[in-house]
Amino acid sequence: MHLVFDICQGIGIAAAVGIRPFLPSLVVAALAAGDIEIDFAHSSYSFLQDPLFLLLMVFGVAVLGLTERYVSREALSQRSVTVALGLISMAIGALMFAGSLAQDRYAAWPGLVGGVLCAVVGVLATGPLLGRVRARLDPQSASAVPLFAEAAAVVAAALSVIAPPVGVIVLALLLWLLAAGRRRGEQKYAGLRILR
Repeated sequence: MHLVFDICQGIGIAAAVGIRPFLPSLVVAALAAGDIEIDFAHSSYSFLQDPLFLLLMVFGVAVLGLTERYVSREALSQRSVTVALGLISMAIGALMFAGSLAQDRYAAWPGLVGGVLCAVVGVLATGPLLGRVRARLDPQSASAVPLFAEAAAVVAAALSVIAPPVGVIVLALLLWLLAAGRRRGEQKYAGLRILR
């Protein structure tokens, strides 16, 4: 039963990290440091709850927040920024999922693979959605969009740690968002083809 819970926990954490990388990781690391339903201490992933990792996540939250506040929407939507943030999410998601498995002495390598996949789902499901929402809002309202994304990611990560089966629900919701976004894109493309 521990293995199933660890897998569900890893799925939810990695998917939440795909939505926003740093704050959910900070929350999970803090929960692990307090030994609240997750504990990396006696595994090779103990660094995930070390003060240095916590500090790096705080730094990441600050840099991302300042960047989104003071950099133009056009600069933020550039492919290089999106790819860099996605790669960070994939790396942290892989480590978190692997750490979730390693905490109970299970093989960690499947978590590295699963973490990347779950984070990719989070990135692909929420990135375009957040971009569309920002594009429709005035600049002042658009600046609040990342806060909602952070809140959703933190809640998803925390609930996945405290109640591991929630992790599967988080992933299912993200897959649904991804499928809905793809259908919307295909309908838009079909509409453009008709106009030709």
